[in-house]
Amino acid sequence: MTEIEIGLGKSAKQSYRLDDIVVVPSRRTRDPDDIDTSWQIDAYLFDIPVLGAFADSITSPSTAIQMGELGGLGVLDLEGLWTRYKDLEPIMSKTAEMPAEEARKYLQKLYSQPVRPELVISRISEIAAAGIYAAGRVGPSRATELIPYAIEAEIDLIVIAGTVVSAEHISSSQESLNLKTFIRSLQIPVIVGGCTSYQAALHLMRTGAAGVLVGIGSDDASTNSQVLGIESHLATAIADARAARMRHLDETGVYCHIIADGAIGTAGDIAKAIACGADAVMLELPLASALDSPCPTRHWNFTASHKKLPRGHVLEVTAQSTLSEIINGPARSADGTTNLLGGLRTSMAKCGYTDIKDFQRANVAVLPTSSNFRDDQ
Repeated sequence: MTEIEIGLGKSAKQSYRLDDIVVVPSRRTRDPDDIDTSWQIDAYLFDIPVLGAFADSITSPSTAIQMGELGGLGVLDLEGLWTRYKDLEPIMSKTAEMPAEEARKYLQKLYSQPVRPELVISRISEIAAAGIYAAGRVGPSRATELIPYAIEAEIDLIVIAGTVVSAEHISSSQESLNLKTFIRSLQIPVIVGGCTSYQAALHLMRTGAAGVLVGIGSDDASTNSQVLGIESHLATAIADARAARMRHLDETGVYCHIIADGAIGTAGDIAKAIACGADAVMLELPLASALDSPCPTRHWNFTASHKKLPRGHVLEVTAQSTLSEIINGPARSADGTTNLLGGLRTSMAKCGYTDIKDFQRANVAVLPTSSNFRDDQ
């Protein structure tokens, strides 16, 4: 990709957000009823390419079960409130009533309590007992500590995720997690991330991960750009990871899945992410606004509660639709935030593609109004 000189001695790669691109229809159209939105990672087949984000305001044991029943996958944060407190109903009710900034400070105190291994086991067991696939997220620093408890509870998929996760973490003060050795020692599939570049994605794929999370700090709740100066433009990040996947497939014969994670708020965003190369998407704000979410008027991600360096807002959200309506409709508005799968199926049908792998071949175009668009392109 052509670099742009931003000053003497410094160049930068041009990149694009999902808002900067559109999917281009092909020469044929399809019937939406003929569209297959399923995808499979390892031995696990899902009807829809949607993961519920590992945010306490989105995925609880009960909403993870709902997501499973709707054909998707809810990812429980194994370092979140659900594994620190047995009864969260009064906590969520209090958080929902507080002003946003006051709620963030309240959450910082709540997250200072230790994770309880017995709750890790009981939460995963509750999800698994419902007959759906159970998934949980841990950060790299606590993976070796908490994953054995999740395995004891018969978890199906592990997500090792942080703001940025690399295959090579160097530390002079503590022993680092060797992702390649650790992942290959497990008998269950692992999704790892986030990352935003070709090289980072390729190195994570080489660890033996079944999937990589692509995207950093581009969602509405994140302040990574302000605090760390780090943000990803998701369309470019997915495309780069797609190229890494092709090289990894050539090298090993193993297909590694890409899960887009970031500023995905509408059915159109899901369609564009898949057209760029994603196999599935991880959703935050659309699911946080469900009437039956754990905290229907508030949303935050795991970085908002960091003890020393919070990197996220507590957002005020307006809940108008149920989780089922957000995923499968009927839509209550024309802005693409409800009936997400109906929008995706219709997009695939109008562009002439029948399944997710097929849709990844769709052409995309950069909008002339994009802030990244230059006259000399």
